[in-house]
Amino acid sequence: MMHSFRSSLCAAALGAAAPLFAQAPQEASGQKPTTLVDAAIPAYVPTTGISGNLKSVGSDTMNNLMAFWAEGFAKHYPNVKIEVEGKGSATAPAALIEGTAQFGPMSRPMKEKEIDDFEKKFGYKPTGVATSIDMLAVYVHKDNPLKSLTLQQVDAIFGKTRKGGAEKDITTWGDLGLGGEWADKPISLYGRNSASGTYGYFKEHALFKGDYKDSVKEQPGSSAVVQGVATDKFGMGYSGIGYKTADVRAVPLSNDAKSKVVEAIPENAYRGEYPLARFLLLYVNVKPGSEIDPLRREFLRYMLSKDGQMDVVRDGYFPLTDKLVKQQLDKLGLGAK
Repeated sequence: MMHSFRSSLCAAALGAAAPLFAQAPQEASGQKPTTLVDAAIPAYVPTTGISGNLKSVGSDTMNNLMAFWAEGFAKHYPNVKIEVEGKGSATAPAALIEGTAQFGPMSRPMKEKEIDDFEKKFGYKPTGVATSIDMLAVYVHKDNPLKSLTLQQVDAIFGKTRKGGAEKDITTWGDLGLGGEWADKPISLYGRNSASGTYGYFKEHALFKGDYKDSVKEQPGSSAVVQGVATDKFGMGYSGIGYKTADVRAVPLSNDAKSKVVEAIPENAYRGEYPLARFLLLYVNVKPGSEIDPLRREFLRYMLSKDGQMDVVRDGYFPLTDKLVKQQLDKLGLGAK
């Protein structure tokens, strides 16, 4: 079974054609944000008379990203106050339905029931906007010699139902072929809690919709997963690539034993080759045919500008291509007239 970025694109139900990966930045390591953002994306041009309050409720994975956007936006509009709350993607739909938030960042697409609940309240569906690209990484301690993993192995490590087809459960580092001091050491597992979009995405794409092992130590946030692995030599965990530190290593992955091993680097996400790449989404309440109020409109324009996409790079995620930016603006009714 193939779990590619292209299928993730379709799953996100973004209503946009597949991106032209060739338009993406070519290299990531050591370059400044300006060199990573598609040169065709226009810089943000501020307007006048923007003030008020905004609240964002949703994804922990996107918590820092929303804060970066809020900070950048506030430099243009000092009379705007933006509150960011990141307790998990599952909290976003309810906040939008109840009207307690204007923005619902999610690291997974809304589920059918969440969309249905929204539509029952408002009579139309929520609008999901692609903001950036994340690669979900499987992390090990920086001193771990493990070279790569197949998705079937990942499933056998973290999952108890092995729906990916692995013949045997994997519990020790020796089961993965490591010798010496590693051979008999149990793999110490770190993951997210069920409110997290990362938890749901990993369950669907890495566990083939199977169930997690009871031994996975659930963490309240993405950084806590990485910190757990960083301080546990025999640990393994999953989290967004934006949370990578010098104390952990992202293990290259392959779809199966016959497929190419792919590193967690930007080029491989844009090419659609990395098995666990996904869009980070922002959901908004926009009535079809109506104009978005100026405050939300300008925030969305900032997010999808060169400035906003530079914030994406600063947070360790990957920016959209110009083609994708235009598709999102068109979806919001903010494209070129």
